[in-house]
Parts: sequence; structure tokens; C-alpha cells
Amino acid sequence: MTTLPPLATVDQLAAWMQRTPAELPEGAALVLDVASRIVRTEARQDFTRRSTTATFNPRDGWITLPLRPVVSVDAVTVAGGVVEPSGWELVRDRLRVKNYPNSPALVTYTAGYASVPGDVLAVVLTLAARIINNPADLRQEAVGGVSVTYAAETIGASLAPAERDQLARYRRRAAVVGLG
Repeated sequence: MTTLPPLATVDQLAAWMQRTPAELPEGAALVLDVASRIVRTEARQDFTRRSTTATFNPRDGWITLPLRPVVSVDAVTVAGGVVEPSGWELVRDRLRVKNYPNSPALVTYTAGYASVPGDVLAVVLTLAARIINNPADLRQEAVGGVSVTYAAETIGASLAPAERDQLARYRRRAAVVGLG
């Protein structure tokens, strides 16, 4: 499995938290990596632009490429032979190999965003900031006459419901098929 870079930088996190990078804890890069993995898992998307090669089995003559947005299809191979670009059709994130509607195809394609979408970046930075601001997962703490109570969403490295909702638009929707 390919290791992907974090979706945000330490400099972006510092700016988000209104601090300088030097004021962040030593583990800030690790926190960004973990927050990025959580966001990618929830959204079921990588977001980072990259080239991927995989074998796909067509369904009704079409292959749905899982990483989005699809930028280009670089190569299609069926039964060991290269299929020329005139032999396939790309429609958004779906590929039809014209003369091989039911044959498995090895596809190399480029997908992902040129830069991380703003709403995704906001979720990563907000999650990372929560982890850094409450590393011990405290619910409440008091020092002298000062008491601080953290919201339930600030406990643990997890997404709040509103953040899940923000990421939902990046998930592929499943189709409902009626049988018989």
C-alpha cells in the first residue's frame, strides 16, 4: 500500500491554531498524518493526486474507477494487449472498453485533486487542533478556581457528526438494485 502524504502541513496547522510552527508540540506532524488517515477513511477518497494501476472487472460493460476525480486514463490492457485510446471511453469516473465489455482490464489512471478541497482541509486541521489541544482526552480539568470542560467531540481522535456530514459528499453513493 502506498503511503500518502498528510492532507495539511504543519505550517497550515500553526496558522489554523493562530500559533507559530515552533509553538506546536513535537508530534504535530504525526497528528496531521493520523488526522489525514481518519479523514481519508471516512470519505473513502485519497484526495492526493496520483497515478494508480489496478485490475477491474466490468459491470454491464463499464468499469467504475474508485479514486476520484479521474483526471486521465493513461493505459488500458486487456488479455495482455494494449487497448488504443480509440478503443475505450471515459465518462467522468466510468470507463468503457468498447470491444471487451466483459473482460477484466488492467487500467492505469490518474485521479485526485490538484490541491486539497477547502472543506476537507478544514476538517483535517480542526481534528488535528482538537487532538493537540486535548492530548490527554480530558473531559474536565480544574486548576485553582479555573475549570475547563471539553465538549464530547473533543475527546479522542474521531470526527464530529458535522465533520462526517461534510465528508459525505466525497463518498461514492451505492446504487439500490431490485432483484426479481
